[in-house]
Amino acid sequence: MPFQLKIPARINILGNPADANEGDFATISAAVDLYAHSTIESADVIILEHLEKDTAGWKTLASQVFTPSQIPLPYQGSLDLVKGGINRLWGFSSEFREKLPHKGFRFSVWTEVPRQSGLGGSTLFVLLTLGALRAFYDLDPRVHNDYVLSELTQRVEAQELGITCGFADRYVPLFGGLAYLDYHGKLHQKTLHEEPYVTYERLDTWVEGLSLVAVSSGIQHNSGDVHGQMRPRYVAEYDAWAATGGPTPPMVCYMSQAWETAWRGKIALLQGDWQNFGRLMNENHHLVDAMMSYCGFADGAGWANNLLIQTALENGALGAKLTGAGSGGSVFALVQPGTENQLRRAWEQTIHTAELKNTQIYQPKVVRQGLVIEKA
Repeated sequence: MPFQLKIPARINILGNPADANEGDFATISAAVDLYAHSTIESADVIILEHLEKDTAGWKTLASQVFTPSQIPLPYQGSLDLVKGGINRLWGFSSEFREKLPHKGFRFSVWTEVPRQSGLGGSTLFVLLTLGALRAFYDLDPRVHNDYVLSELTQRVEAQELGITCGFADRYVPLFGGLAYLDYHGKLHQKTLHEEPYVTYERLDTWVEGLSLVAVSSGIQHNSGDVHGQMRPRYVAEYDAWAATGGPTPPMVCYMSQAWETAWRGKIALLQGDWQNFGRLMNENHHLVDAMMSYCGFADGAGWANNLLIQTALENGALGAKLTGAGSGGSVFALVQPGTENQLRRAWEQTIHTAELKNTQIYQPKVVRQGLVIEKA
């Protein structure tokens, strides 16, 4: 039976700034209404396709064909996120290994999420792969539950592909909604089932819609490159401190303070205290900016990010911060309802003056549903 799937992007609203540095802390994150899509249907072999739609219609960006006997599939710089999902599921699931040789598949993916925009867009391809294979092969939903798929996705990127990453991007699109994510016990990213799952606490039941405006700076960045500098420094300082004691090291201080913005932000959200929530967003960004400067990034969280955040605050935003790893990507602002267009116009002027290219301003809406799977 063929299936079609879609999965939302995510924004990290408060808390530990880089998902690879979540450690023993937390974030407030949300699924938003920008989607990646896929289809899966029967085939004699394994056919993988990356598609794109433009004004002229559909075009194929990449296409590869394999047989089950070729698993693990080779990483060649094309469709590697999809192949990583297949390889990791093959290693994890005896049921998948048993069923795949009897039925091949054609799997196609495409996305509306801007590339390298700090919205977790690359991870969506892995989640779509695992979700599609679970549905198509009718894999045991207890063994292959959503927590397991999220954890497998993190290991696809961290272990199959060598991308420094954590867990927020791997849980939020799958589970959906607005949530408080607790990462206690996951600092060292141990083997699956040798550490806790993320605790995923939904908040959208009690929280009215957030009035958000976001802008993609157009400056592309590889989040793994940013995390690859920050995470090793954080883990080294944390481990040395845990072993010898003494003053709390700078990275642990930054992360602890960022965690405080998350748990205090949860209280503010539940009380509907938008002024305080915006203040915590601003505090969170100052911590991110300082931590990235400490880790050797010359312009902290990124000159374009900081400029766009300054513009937002000067034009009435309650709070503004980046989402994603920093240096490039996107920023978003919490505004009073009805003032969204005022900020749009201010950002458009800043973009023009700063000569930023390939920017995109949009109003993200929190979506309650994460991964959607339908029979085609």
